[in-house]
Amino acid sequence: MTGIPKFLMIIGGVLLVAGFLMQFIKIGKLPGDIVIKKENTTFYFPIMTSILLSVILSLVFYLIGRFK
Repeated sequence: MTGIPKFLMIIGGVLLVAGFLMQFIKIGKLPGDIVIKKENTTFYFPIMTSILLSVILSLVFYLIGRFK
């Protein structure tokens, strides 16, 4: 049971850092993101943003698992 509080604190710290960085880094308008604008409709599909976030989160969870 002692692992759950530590895990929650690490997740909270990661979310805190990610929230702080999102204030300064504009994620979501990367080259490769698909934006289709019609008359009164906009479709946005963030392919590159999803790939970038996947790589970053994989690295974070790998590091957390390595030093656990």
